Amino acid sequence: MIICEDIHKHYPLGHGRKNVLNGVNFTIQKGQKVGLLGRNGAGKSTLIKLLGGVEFPSSGRIRRHMSLSWPLGFGGGFQGSLTGYDNARFIARIYGQDYDAIKDFVEDFTELGRQLKAPVKTYSSGMRARLAFALSLIIEFDCYLIDEVILVGDQDFQRKCYHELFEKRADRTLVIASHSPGTIQKYCNQALIIHDGLGRFYDDISEALAVYSAL
Repeated sequence: MIICEDIHKHYPLGHGRKNVLNGVNFTIQKGQKVGLLGRNGAGKSTLIKLLGGVEFPSSGRIRRHMSLSWPLGFGGGFQGSLTGYDNARFIARIYGQDYDAIKDFVEDFTELGRQLKAPVKTYSSGMRARLAFALSLIIEFDCYLIDEVILVGDQDFQRKCYHELFEKRADRTLVIASHSPGTIQKYCNQALIIHDGLGRFYDDISEALAVYSAL
């Protein structure tokens, strides 16, 4: 279970501040597939980062009773001066995993070839997303946080992503941030709409999409 209690997030802006989230409350149960909907700048990616611990709320509390991945699609977790292989080695060390097994999976899944020997800072956003996705999948989490990464790459890679997340890990919790109603309709069974800094949770995807389209 993930419980968000009165989450506020703001950033310094000149002599003032920019308020992004203004008291968001919701609970996600084990196994739920939750879509985060909101217009550009509404705070979807910010909330994903807060859930993953990449950033911290300005106020409020997030209680995590399951293991969460880092946000897939967010490249900030990599050390840019290190190669793809070096980042994989670092993840293996942190989580106590066998590096050779991680290396083999990363090579096969990302299809990045010799680019894995290059510094991650030279990667395109799509290449970083592939690497992040592979490294997240090699570690078994209870909940996967996804920021549009499903849309990365060609159809073959998208099929790989679908198989790994929605077939092999059908029992896991997913939180997907997207501005695409089609993505939410396809992959989620519940939704949270972020609008004007507030969040509203919907158990009915069709209702959520109807509300979102009217914003």
